Order: sequence, then structure tokens, then C-alpha cells
Amino acid sequence: MQARDGLKKTPLYDLHVERGARMVPFAGYDMPVQYPTGILAEHRQTRESAGLFDVSHMGQVRLSAAGGRDAAASALETLVPAAMTTLQSGRMRYTQFTNEQGGILDDLMVTAMGDHLYLVINAACKDADIAHLQANLSDRCEIEVLSDRALLALQGPKAVAAFARLVPDCEQLSFMQAATWDLDGERLLVSRSGYTGEDGVEVSVPGHAAEALARRLLDMPEVEPIGLGARDSLRLEAGLCLYGHDIDTTTTPIEAGLIWSIQKARRDGGNFPGAAVIQRQIKDGTDRRLVGLKPEGRAPVRDGADLVDDDGNVIGTITSGGFGATVGGPVAMGYVPSDRAEPGQRLSAVVRGKTLPIDVTAMPFVPHRYHRN
Repeated sequence: MQARDGLKKTPLYDLHVERGARMVPFAGYDMPVQYPTGILAEHRQTRESAGLFDVSHMGQVRLSAAGGRDAAASALETLVPAAMTTLQSGRMRYTQFTNEQGGILDDLMVTAMGDHLYLVINAACKDADIAHLQANLSDRCEIEVLSDRALLALQGPKAVAAFARLVPDCEQLSFMQAATWDLDGERLLVSRSGYTGEDGVEVSVPGHAAEALARRLLDMPEVEPIGLGARDSLRLEAGLCLYGHDIDTTTTPIEAGLIWSIQKARRDGGNFPGAAVIQRQIKDGTDRRLVGLKPEGRAPVRDGADLVDDDGNVIGTITSGGFGATVGGPVAMGYVPSDRAEPGQRLSAVVRGKTLPIDVTAMPFVPHRYHRN
């Protein structure tokens, strides 16, 4: 992953270029935004078959402690609202790093693996997250940044069956379970998870072996490469937050509708940054909430657009917006006052000086198809 022209490159960079990807700067990396078939085709490919995503720009961290995994989990609980000490080996949990105001510094996935925790963090927050871990946990934990590993995501209704041709036992995993297997002498960490709302796997693989694995998957007739453009429209249809858009340091997990990620013992017990604010919001409610929105017509409403009431007063903001290829129309997410957050509320969005009707609606826009045993 050597830097060139100021941008880092993942181990799959040459493969992206070979496949005709349009490369763009993203979080300090030169990444594929789309391939010649285009974003809509890539979106449908993932919903109907299997799409291969390069997510190697995301950070991978191994967190271990002298006292074992429980000690590492106990230490991590001082930085996140979710329960880590109850996470059993081979299970994953979504959580957030929070600040003292309850704002979200980043969201992350945590997997309990044997004697350690395995963390996947956002690319744009990677350096700050690692500094945060080192500043707060280095006296209790070893923080190993796994910069020599790549991360692939194979998503879609045919994804697991395709990957099972290489690792047959992966079909035994349920949603949010993980395990390690060897393939061609390389150790893979495979989780049944993803960020599209579809069934699928994410695979951590040594960087030097990533291209060979990607080529084997792309040689399968049901697998096509997918860029960042379709990744964004897929996660939006699935109602999944994107850091820097739907959540950031000014939003709390409760405002963002992420209370489900905070287990009861942690809601009651606190002892994480911003606990007082989050506990108060759980008890008394919030002034605003993140909601699903459906613009009228065919034109997408992009992030940053104001939401206004019948009198033209600005009452909210779009945080993500685009065209949902599966929905067959525009979809969006945004913050509105809590008393306007119930599905069925009609608001207006301001687009290039014009107001367009937009309805608050339930999420996800497309049902999740996770595999749960």
C-alpha cells in the first residue's frame, strides 16, 4: 500500500485499473467509484447476484491485553457504549467511539476472536481512531494496526454460495459470526456481514494474497466488481448510516436511531464517554431524529439540502440522498424535529431554490436479507 501522487493504493489497485474502473480520491486512497457497466448496473448486480467490493482502505486493528480477551473487552468498553465483555468468541458487534457530549467520533465493528478483539474502523477516521486507542488504552492493551492485510466484501444473494466454493465451511456462519480458515496457505478471517443489506461475507486477507483471491472470485460467473458509487446507494437503501454524513461528532447514537446497538446493561451502567447525555436522551427523548425520506418525483435530493415546513422555516437537513435502483426512485435520510419524525409526515426539501415535497418514511427502504440461523 505505497503512497503515490499523494494517494495510497490498495493491493487491488492494478486489478481495478485493468477492469476499467474510474478511480477517484477517497479518504486518502485512489479508489474505484464505478466500472464500465455503471453504478445502476452494479447496484442491481449486488441485489440480484454477487458483487465484490474492495474495502481495504478501512482500518483493521487487533486489540489484545495481558489479561486476555476479557481484559481487552473491558478496556474497550471505556470508549464505546456497546457491551464488549459479553461478546462471545466468533461473534461481532456494531458500536461507536463517543465523545464526552455523546457525539460519535466513528462507528466500528468489533469481533471477538480467541484471545483478542478485531476492530474494523472507517478509512477517513483511521488515524484519529488509532491515536484515540493509543491515548486511552495503551497502558492496558496492545494495539496492533494490521496494515499488511486487505479487506474484501462479497455481497448479494449468491455471494456466500460463491465463496463457499473456496471455503465450504463458510456457509455454516450466521449473520454477525466470524471464523478463520486457511486458503492456499493464507489465513483468512471471514465474517458473515456487510454494509449493503444483503447476505454476504467480508474477508480479511494478507495484502500479498488479495489480488489472487479477488481474481478467483471474479472468475466466477455470478461475481462482478462493484465500486464506491453502488456501495453508497446500496447502504442508503438499507438504511445504514454513513460516518461523516448521517453521523458525526455532533450527533449522538440516540438521535441517529442506534439505540439498538447499546445493550441494556450499558444503558443502565454507563461508564463510557458521553454516557450522561445518552442516558438522559434515552430517558427523556431527543429534540431531533434521523429519519427515512422519500422525495416526490424522480429527482434525487442530495445531502446538505434544507428541509422546510409549510411556512418555509428550515427545520432539518438531508444527510444522505440518491437514487435507489431497487426502490426505483429517489431515497434520502436526514434529521428532523422529533415531533415531525413519524412516518407519513409531509415536509419539503429545497433543491436549487425550489421546494419539492418529501415524505418521512420507515427504513430500511429495501428489506434486509441477512442470514440468521
